[in-house]
Amino acid sequence: MDHAFSSANHAVVKHTQLQQKLKAHLAAMGFIAPSAIFLGVFVFYPLVKTVYYSMFLTNALGQPVKFIGLSNYGTLLQDKFFMKSLLTTFIFVFMVTLLTTVSALALAMVTSKHLKGTTLFRTFFASTMGVSVSVASVLWLFIFQPTTGVSDMVLNLLHLPPIHWLTDNTWSLFAVILTVVWMNLGFSFLALTGALENVATPLYEVADIEGVTTWHKFYHITLPQISPTLFFVGTVTMINAFQTFGQVDLLTKGGPNNSTNLIVYQIYKDAFVNLNVGKASTESIVLALLIALVTIAQFKLTEKRVMYQ
Repeated sequence: MDHAFSSANHAVVKHTQLQQKLKAHLAAMGFIAPSAIFLGVFVFYPLVKTVYYSMFLTNALGQPVKFIGLSNYGTLLQDKFFMKSLLTTFIFVFMVTLLTTVSALALAMVTSKHLKGTTLFRTFFASTMGVSVSVASVLWLFIFQPTTGVSDMVLNLLHLPPIHWLTDNTWSLFAVILTVVWMNLGFSFLALTGALENVATPLYEVADIEGVTTWHKFYHITLPQISPTLFFVGTVTMINAFQTFGQVDLLTKGGPNNSTNLIVYQIYKDAFVNLNVGKASTESIVLALLIALVTIAQFKLTEKRVMYQ
C-alpha cells in the first residue's frame, strides 16, 4: 500500500513538473512571438520573395512571367551601368566611413579637453542625430545652390571661382558624401566621446611622468583603449553608407551622368521607374551579399587590433 501511495505521489509530482515546464515554454513563446512575427513578415518573407523574383523575368506589374534561374545575375555582371554604380558605391562607402570616423574622433578629442564652451560644442555636433534625411538634404541643397548658396557666397568673398557642387561629375559625389558624413557625425561623435571619457587616467599620468610625446600617447594609449568603439562606429557607418538613398534622391537623382548613382538608387530606378522588378530584386540580393562580405572582411581584418578589456 505504501508503495502504491509513493508511486501515485511520484506521478503527481512528475505531472506538476511537466505542467510547470509547459507553462514556462508557453510564456517564452509568448514573449518571442511578437518579434518572430515581425521578423517573419517584414524581414524573412520579403527576403525570400526577393530571391524568388530574382530568378524570373517580370512584367510591368512586377509579376513573374518566365523562370530564368540565375541568368539575371550573369546579365547583371555584364551590365556596364551596374558595374559603374558598384564602383561608385565602393568609393562612396570608403570615403563616408573614413571621413565620418576621423572627423568624429577629432571632434571627440577636442571636447575631451574640457575647455570652455565644450558643452555647447557637444550639443551642436550631436544635434545632427535629430535631423531627418529630408531636412538635412534640403539644408545642404540651399548651401550648394549655384547662385544663392552659402558655399558660393563664401567662395566669392575669398575671390575663388564657384564650384558646381551638384552639376559637376567630380564634385557631385563629394557633395553627397559631405551631406552623409554630416548626418552620421552626431552618433559617431557621441559614441567616441563616451569611449574617451572611459580611458584610464592613470595611464596618461604615467606617460606624462615618462615624458611620452602626445602622438605616442594617442597611438599607444588612446587608440587601443577606444578600439572597440572605433570598430563599432566604423562598421555601423559603413553599413549605413551602403544603404544611402534619400540624399541621392533629393540632391542629384543619381546624376550628373550617373556619377552619384549608388546601388540603392539604381535598385529604386529599376523597380519603380523602369518597372523591372526581376533586375531590381537581383541587385538587392547582390547588395545584401556585398554588405555581408564586406562586414565579415572588416571583422576578420580588424578584430585582432581591437582590444577588449
